[in-house]
Amino acid sequence: MKLGYQTNTWGGVVGHPAGVTSVKDLYYLANGSTEEALKDIAASGYKGFEIFDGNLMQYIDNKEEFKALMDQYSLDFIAVYSGGNFIFPDVLEEELLKIEKVAAFASELGAKHLVVGGGAIRTNGILENDYVDLGRALDKVVAIAEKYDLIPSYHPHLGTIVESPEQLDKLMALTSINLCPDTAHIEAGGGNPVDVIKKYASRIKYVHFKDYDNGEFLPLGKGHQNFAEMMKALEEFHYDGWITVELDSYPDPKKGAEISRDFLKSLGL
Repeated sequence: MKLGYQTNTWGGVVGHPAGVTSVKDLYYLANGSTEEALKDIAASGYKGFEIFDGNLMQYIDNKEEFKALMDQYSLDFIAVYSGGNFIFPDVLEEELLKIEKVAAFASELGAKHLVVGGGAIRTNGILENDYVDLGRALDKVVAIAEKYDLIPSYHPHLGTIVESPEQLDKLMALTSINLCPDTAHIEAGGGNPVDVIKKYASRIKYVHFKDYDNGEFLPLGKGHQNFAEMMKALEEFHYDGWITVELDSYPDPKKGAEISRDFLKSLGL
């Protein structure tokens, strides 16, 4: 297995302000330096990185600079993370066009995975048909990813209609997309990450590790998640892909990356 890190710790998770009035600009965005993030990720001992769509698209007119950063720090471009509401027909086309633009650029730069989150919660609550609409939208994401030779995965997330194990099961029966389990979001939603990994083993092509305790996302080893059991579950189905560590924020991003890397070494990684 290969180890990567998400750049979103550098600057924290925000969004592109233009997205308020323009769906095509509704990107995830970390409000920090991508160059600093890649430098620290490499120095902490990781071999690759994942990046938000908004931070990637900052290089759309300067791709050579992005390539130079990857070369300078000898990092593989693992994945780009994007998303959408996915349940509103009137904006779905715009959301998919945005994702396709991101996928095309990520593929050109050598990315392997396209990860998406989403499934909006309506003001007046979830409608049962929202899962059908989300599933259909994710199948369209699959087609986009495959067009650009990317591996598509869905990332369950708090604040969407896919938080709990029951909601995840409902969605996975309605779509063909792979699952990217985020271990902390799964637990925060009431699930057991080990059980989810075992249940969806055949649909897991990419994994996010994040520790969790008392409602807080933490560096690996600082919470109570059982990563040894997760590793055992992954090994049982011969998983040999990337594991990306993600931490939405940390006072010293590099230190957070180092803590998680040292913990992974204790697991033999």
